[in-house]
Amino acid sequence: MRQTIELSNEAASALCGTGDVVLRRLETELDCQIVVRGNVVTLDGEAAAVAAAATIVDEMAGLADGGHQLEEGTIHSVTGALKAEVKPAAVLGDVVWSHRGRKVAPKTPNQKRYVDSVRGNTVTFGIGPAGTGKTFLAVAMAAAALSRGEVNRVILTRPAVEAGERLGFLPGDLMAKIDPYLRPLFDALNDMLDPEKVSEYLQNGIIEVAPLAFMRGRTLNDSFIILDEAQNTTAEQMKMFLTRLGFGSRMVVTGDITQIDLPKEQQSGLVVVADVLSEIDGIDFVRFGADDVVRHRLVQRIVEAYGAFAERSAPDLKAERERRKA
Repeated sequence: MRQTIELSNEAASALCGTGDVVLRRLETELDCQIVVRGNVVTLDGEAAAVAAAATIVDEMAGLADGGHQLEEGTIHSVTGALKAEVKPAAVLGDVVWSHRGRKVAPKTPNQKRYVDSVRGNTVTFGIGPAGTGKTFLAVAMAAAALSRGEVNRVILTRPAVEAGERLGFLPGDLMAKIDPYLRPLFDALNDMLDPEKVSEYLQNGIIEVAPLAFMRGRTLNDSFIILDEAQNTTAEQMKMFLTRLGFGSRMVVTGDITQIDLPKEQQSGLVVVADVLSEIDGIDFVRFGADDVVRHRLVQRIVEAYGAFAERSAPDLKAERERRKA
């Protein structure tokens, strides 16, 4: 079957991408031949494959006409949204933060649900594998809330769990010792704001980046608070953190329960908390999977492979995951 689609000149150019990189990725992902001449796209292949490809091309053209920059990853986002029966524009068009021409928006339906959950709940848990945008989107939403005056400060924290090297053996003062644990949060901040602004906010206390132990005994009002790598909290630390919540504040807790670095005799607070708080209004849990990985496509395959291995090694793990989803 052959089908031709006429696009605007801008959409046709965007569909090809720089050096035809987007077009080549489309041909890899779709089960039909794609030829672009001028502003006309020709699809050749089996009827079902051509029909599916036409839908994807139409959606991507609509995104391009709406001002969205098409990239290789856009194809994954569009196909994922269509699979979930969600309009791709509703996902990719929800810009949560924009700075110097760079826009941050969800790339999967689950990321969109996560963003909506943070907006609509006081406490949101984002649980899932690496590369699913849990921390990056949370920091983007924190920067946006700060810029709009919805909060007075942003607090980013992580448990300083030792993995291989003891803090006392690392060189430098306390801040130098904990810097390796907090560096991913600094990196996310510097992706959202100018480095000079980050330094200014850190000096003025508008942004605080600190180990979880520094939260004890505090009440955090009018703040956007992010706890990252929460799988490495104990149940007691998780309770301590959540009870720091003050008036006018929001909390986002992120973690991956497949990467727990705690001693074997200690149970992760992130594992326990779902059973403790799942029925409380204002608290929501969003779980990510391999389909939400938005890093290099090989990362998604790595996550899937490790997930399959874990289920083969521990059959009861799959049953537990299904129970939690239900």
